[in-house]
Amino acid sequence: MVARLVIAAPSSGSGKTTVATGLMAAFAASGLAVSPHKVGPDYIDPGYHSLATGRPGRNLDAYLCGTELMAPLFAHGAAGCDVAVVEGVMGMYDGASGAGELASTAQLAKLLRAPVVLVVDASSQSRSVAALVHGFVSWDPEVRVGGVILNKVASDRHEELLRQALEEVGVPVLGVVRRRAAVATPSRHLGLVPVAERAAEAVASVAAMGELVRQGCDLEGLLALARSAPPLDSPAWSAGGESWGPGAGALPGGAERGRPVVAVAGGPAFTFSYAEHVELLTAYGADVVAFDPLRDERLPEGTSGVVIGGGFPEVYAPELSANESLRKVVEAFARDGGPVAAECAGLLYLARSLDGRPMCGVLEADARMGERLTLGYREAVAVADSCLAATGTRLRGHEFHRTVIEPGAGPTPAWGMHRPERRVEGFVQRGVHASYLHTHWAADPGVARRFVAQCAR
Repeated sequence: MVARLVIAAPSSGSGKTTVATGLMAAFAASGLAVSPHKVGPDYIDPGYHSLATGRPGRNLDAYLCGTELMAPLFAHGAAGCDVAVVEGVMGMYDGASGAGELASTAQLAKLLRAPVVLVVDASSQSRSVAALVHGFVSWDPEVRVGGVILNKVASDRHEELLRQALEEVGVPVLGVVRRRAAVATPSRHLGLVPVAERAAEAVASVAAMGELVRQGCDLEGLLALARSAPPLDSPAWSAGGESWGPGAGALPGGAERGRPVVAVAGGPAFTFSYAEHVELLTAYGADVVAFDPLRDERLPEGTSGVVIGGGFPEVYAPELSANESLRKVVEAFARDGGPVAAECAGLLYLARSLDGRPMCGVLEADARMGERLTLGYREAVAVADSCLAATGTRLRGHEFHRTVIEPGAGPTPAWGMHRPERRVEGFVQRGVHASYLHTHWAADPGVARRFVAQCAR
């Protein structure tokens, strides 16, 4: 039994991240062990959550992983904690386009049997807040909205009017938050600037969020609401557990037993990753070692596989290009058939160039910043055998980028896309699997198992 709350909002921009991160920090400062979670595929908010709690920020995405894995993944992340705080995504009832409630905050709250706290941007309303809250409370009777936190409240008089209006709805006000410049977090083309790029500033921002929530919110009331959640009857997900997922096809033959070293890119340029990926690689027999393509001139000693996830290489293109030593090492590793799993930012790093600057040159393709944001869930099938999947393996993924790579697919593509349009995408060559598609390996642990087996050969 873990006490738990879901922090939701009527729409994006209402203040969910500020309130959720601040609540995590405030609870942690009071001595509670806090488990941080984020609904959806977002990689950036969990970094702030981790800073607030000292624990890995974890994603709960019913589209990527399936509804049946939401409670097990939650139980895995929240094991041993006193309370869990789950930050929602977009508006509370918004989910995967054209798929009803799938992947919405409301659906996740129901799957976790968790009470919801609604964060309302009250900056341009008074009595109308009652109609807004009433609509969200009554829309789905299975969603239990246990309280409201009013954000961006202008004055004591404004607060009084809002409280009077909400008395008619019968939903308690559990917090009132005023505007504060100290809690502002800078943004750019894909959202907030990741924690790894801000260091001391991010620490100060999270501390300010925690203090803002501590001063303006009823922490005892919020904790009591979290503790009112009923027991969650679900076994915890376990990395490497054979009961989870169908597997990514047959394993390659001849894999030797051992602990291959898998080098995972990190540092400010490559900050997008799910905590479960490293857990799965480790569970299937790999020794995972981090490296920073901005600073390290060679791969870790004994590397037999490389994982390069998402991030912002376009921001660090000059520095990545200047590290010629590592670029040559990666190119040689891939040329010799070493297993490389590259996702989005990793795809760009393996390209011939990025915004005109030389990259690793593994792929006969060039990347550049584009004018249009590509964003959304995808359904994909593996076009060819690769280090990650056998031909015909079906996975769900997510695209999130403002860059363009030309060509968009190699002679042997990585994926055939079936949602929202039919196309091929990505590159499979020698041991390399490179694609824009972000996937969550907990949905199919066979991906990690297959990759480790390839590395151990």
